[in-house]
Amino acid sequence: MSGPIDDPEALAGSRRSHLFGEGAARSWTVSIASTVLVLGALAWIVVNSPNWDEFKDFYFNREVFLSAWPKVVAAFVINVKLFLVAEALILPFGLFVAIMRLLPGPAFTPVRLIAVIYTDVMRGLPGIMVIYLLGQGIPGLQIPGVPSDEFFWGVVALTLIYSAYVSEVYRAGIESIHPSQDSAARSLGLSRTQSLRYVVVPQAIRRVIPPLLNDFIGLQKDTALVGFLGLVEAFNRANIESGAAFNDTPIVIAGILFLLITIPMARLVDWVVARQRSARIAGPMRPPRARPAGTGL
Repeated sequence: MSGPIDDPEALAGSRRSHLFGEGAARSWTVSIASTVLVLGALAWIVVNSPNWDEFKDFYFNREVFLSAWPKVVAAFVINVKLFLVAEALILPFGLFVAIMRLLPGPAFTPVRLIAVIYTDVMRGLPGIMVIYLLGQGIPGLQIPGVPSDEFFWGVVALTLIYSAYVSEVYRAGIESIHPSQDSAARSLGLSRTQSLRYVVVPQAIRRVIPPLLNDFIGLQKDTALVGFLGLVEAFNRANIESGAAFNDTPIVIAGILFLLITIPMARLVDWVVARQRSARIAGPMRPPRARPAGTGL
């Protein structure tokens, strides 16, 4: 005899009734009403503050917004390019560092030590300091053949910083895979490298997708730090326009552009987490597949 929790149709029905039943309608009404009340109260307090008119003109000036918008948007393309190029480098390099740190045996002690020092240093230094030291220090040496382009060193700095964090995410994912997976792969004749490539790492990556996406949200925001090297990206352009107009509306424009990228990424993280949770819950409840007649046991 199976209860409702063992029956997928009954479980789906209970979820539908929970989402769309009478109690759910009451909950939605209370939620919406309380949200409108709180936000309305906050808006009333802000709008009725003594300096609201000056504040609104300084940060939300319509003329300055329309004038600065296309210039800040054009500069934001550089932020997107920085993000995409750095992300494409961070994913493989972070995995490489994680594998370096997990190599077994005394012969690989120097390799593990290098990986530990790298991750500790890059995670311990402020990001703006790494960007400044690399972008200003290395070109200052004037080594023949070494580029001095701000975009190049911005990508290098962001890659080094975030690869340290991503490598720890990868390492946690790899260590979360039960050792029996590696043992089974090795018993089938796979080498240590093949076991990592075909068995352990694919499972680990599926588990660490949400924290990786969180790191890339931070990466997108930190592209603004490259402006300290002189690269005219969105925040730098907004500062230039703000100084020219004696108004901070362009700074608000830059903030809006970053939000248009980071908020969808945050919702994507929530969706991935919810999907993985649903898969874990629904997996054990899935009914066994019916065997065709005449197949015996």
